[in-house]
Amino acid sequence: MKAVALRHVHFEDLGSFAAPIAAAGYDVEYRNADDPDFTAFTAVEPDLLVVLGGPIGVYEAGAYPFLTQEIRLIAERLKAGRPTLGICLGAQLIAAASGAAVYPSDVKEIGFAPIMLNDAGRNSPLRHLQDLPVLHWHGDTYNLPRGATHLASTNLVAQQAFAIDTNVLALQFHPEAVTGSEFERWLVGHAVELAEASIDVRALRRDAARFGGELRHGAVSMISDWLQALAV
Repeated sequence: MKAVALRHVHFEDLGSFAAPIAAAGYDVEYRNADDPDFTAFTAVEPDLLVVLGGPIGVYEAGAYPFLTQEIRLIAERLKAGRPTLGICLGAQLIAAASGAAVYPSDVKEIGFAPIMLNDAGRNSPLRHLQDLPVLHWHGDTYNLPRGATHLASTNLVAQQAFAIDTNVLALQFHPEAVTGSEFERWLVGHAVELAEASIDVRALRRDAARFGGELRHGAVSMISDWLQALAV
């Protein structure tokens, strides 16, 4: 089977999701936002599409024109009911492709904190993340798309995850984030945003080391369960 991962910045890759996706039988191909063929493929062709994160807004297509085609491709895929996973910006792009509004949340939610699962969330693969501090790194949010099932929230941002049937999962947070030495790429890559939000980089690094192992285990269990339930 083939998986395509749409990557917007190089260090925000599949992270801890890479191994379980490969173990489920997928050969992964990255398409990068600077590639001429970033979205030059048939929307329904990949067996799995993963839309990764990035530090831009869905509503910034004037500055980043590739977003328009990316949303169009995701919308075609959703219409066909093909397996699709979105993380952070990817979740927002799925929301936009579903016709929902995406906009600034007026809060920078950056750091490690648990998500609160509702009944639907506790009965979904997200149950593996129950009570685990996951990585939050966003300033935008979205309205829940029509027909989607809300799964999780935090005290700061209500929309943290949703599903559409069993084949589409959108995660506002980052369970996949590499939290070992490679986490330094995140700290350097987002240095300006961290400074503007007055985030203590040293504390964020310590939390990544403290929670990384348990989060990786929960994230692998979560994505493995989701992949097993896909109707391909």
